[in-house]
Amino acid sequence: MRKNDIQAKDILLALVLLTRLPLPHLPSETFQRQAKAAWAFPLAGLAVALPAALLAALALAAGLPAEVAAGLALAVQVLLTGAMHEDGLADTADGLWGGFTRQRRLEIMKDSRIGAYGVIALILGFGLRWSALAALIAAAGAWPLLALAMLSRAVMPALMAALPNARAAGLSQTVGRPRTLPCLLAALLAVILSLPLIGAASIGAALAMGAAALGLGALAKAKIGGQTGDILGASQQIAEISGLLTLLALCS
Repeated sequence: MRKNDIQAKDILLALVLLTRLPLPHLPSETFQRQAKAAWAFPLAGLAVALPAALLAALALAAGLPAEVAAGLALAVQVLLTGAMHEDGLADTADGLWGGFTRQRRLEIMKDSRIGAYGVIALILGFGLRWSALAALIAAAGAWPLLALAMLSRAVMPALMAALPNARAAGLSQTVGRPRTLPCLLAALLAVILSLPLIGAASIGAALAMGAAALGLGALAKAKIGGQTGDILGASQQIAEISGLLTLLALCS
């Protein structure tokens, strides 16, 4: 391992990249480590999910139904991420299904306007997340949210490394492609930190999330030749839904 492969400032950089938390200004040279900082993506997920889980737990303690607790948890996560992952899901759905050529799909994904496929993806995504999360909170409490947030963000470095950038410019191109070590550390960190929260179910959830991300990656490779920032955002959403459904099945 080279001396500069892993640094503590990578955690702050990951928070800057994946959240809208109020953070100190980072020097411009720090952003040259964006790909190396991918190992800390699960920690950014933890930072987003912890306030959401706390609010959900307080809602349950106050006697509110699990459906309300789940809605509050989702709202907090959307606020703290700026809905960047949801935006990626909508743009991915519009692009991959709204165009007939690689170039046209990429143009649609870059367009700030949302189309029918994007709206449908958001409705289905939020519907599945809300209903499954409510059932999971009712069965196992609010703390599995932390594991889901970490594991779903651990798939992003793997896609970044496995797939070429689909366009010559954009967020994903700017960040770059991580080496193997940050990807492995992200996965290992997410699983290890999830074990105290959901036990051995973290392995099953991780496998389901990985399979979902792999499927999206294969689709993106076939349709646009690689990954973009939108594809990465969509991978987090799809992985989270897959993990939710897996945990819910294991709890039932």
